[in-house]
Amino acid sequence: MQFSGSVLIRAPRDKVYAFVTDPDKVGGCGPGVESIEVVDADHFKAKAKIGIGFISMRFALDNEFIERVVPERAVIKAHGQAPGSAVDGTGTMILRDGDEPGTTVMDWSADVLMAGTVASMGARLIEGTANKMIGQSFDCIRARLED
Repeated sequence: MQFSGSVLIRAPRDKVYAFVTDPDKVGGCGPGVESIEVVDADHFKAKAKIGIGFISMRFALDNEFIERVVPERAVIKAHGQAPGSAVDGTGTMILRDGDEPGTTVMDWSADVLMAGTVASMGARLIEGTANKMIGQSFDCIRARLED
């Protein structure tokens, strides 16, 4: 499954970059994220409870920043497992100055592969839940960064 979009954030690019590449800060904006453990500068673990339809699963996720270009771009790979399910994904974010001074546009994309129980739920149900969670995450990021 592929997801992508652009988000306007009313904060300077360096501030946005610092926030979204800090697992402790951005992790608090992930719906269902229960814990974040920073391993080193490029690796962190997360535990998240995800509900899709009537099924709720707890995923243990290993995350790695595989590319960083401050304050323009970051790419992260993730692998997660829950009982009977697995997910692998790569997310890319590109930041650029917005049209108004002090604003940033984040162009983002994610490529996600699911297996097991979670994959059997159907693309429409998964996409709907994922889009809702993505929207909640960006609302939180904007709320924490915008003055």
